Amino acid sequence: MNTSFSEISQTIKLRRTTKPGKMNGQRIPDAHIRELLALADWAPTHGHTEPWRFQVYAGDKVATFCEAHAELYRQHTSPDKYLQEKYEKLYHMGDKASHVLVAYMQRGNLPKIPVLEEIAATSCAIQNILLGATALGIASYWGSGGMAYHPAMKELLHLREEDIVLGILYLGYSDESFTGGKRVVPLEEKMKWM
Repeated sequence: MNTSFSEISQTIKLRRTTKPGKMNGQRIPDAHIRELLALADWAPTHGHTEPWRFQVYAGDKVATFCEAHAELYRQHTSPDKYLQEKYEKLYHMGDKASHVLVAYMQRGNLPKIPVLEEIAATSCAIQNILLGATALGIASYWGSGGMAYHPAMKELLHLREEDIVLGILYLGYSDESFTGGKRVVPLEEKMKWM
């Protein structure tokens, strides 16, 4: 095994989800976030559509976004389904995160490219960010809860109807170390070798 395969293999196997509440509030240099976005930009893309887009919130804008997210939940949830604790969770989700990135697929002008492929390309871009963050010792959380998939989120972000939010990334540092992961289904059951 060559060194670069070993390094990337190790990074992939070490990548873990860290909930934002387990982050410690320490600020990530903006230059590191730009480096992670540069990695995202090297995701595979059919027809060179490069559909991945990110709205980046840093500094006091993290709290501004989280407050807006919580308000979307309050405004667009029927009283019989509204939970104050969920509102509070969304409101405080970024309290200890350094940066919040909303990841979305911007539909391009090549209708022959299936939407699924554009979503897959954007997901690959997100994975590049998560792997780069792991390599830099940055904790990450790819969230899809709250109002992430609701049409109101598109309105908040000024997106078009054909664009699709794929999640909210919370990035920060954590005092907890990356722990070993597990897989519950053996690899042999996930493949059919022909």
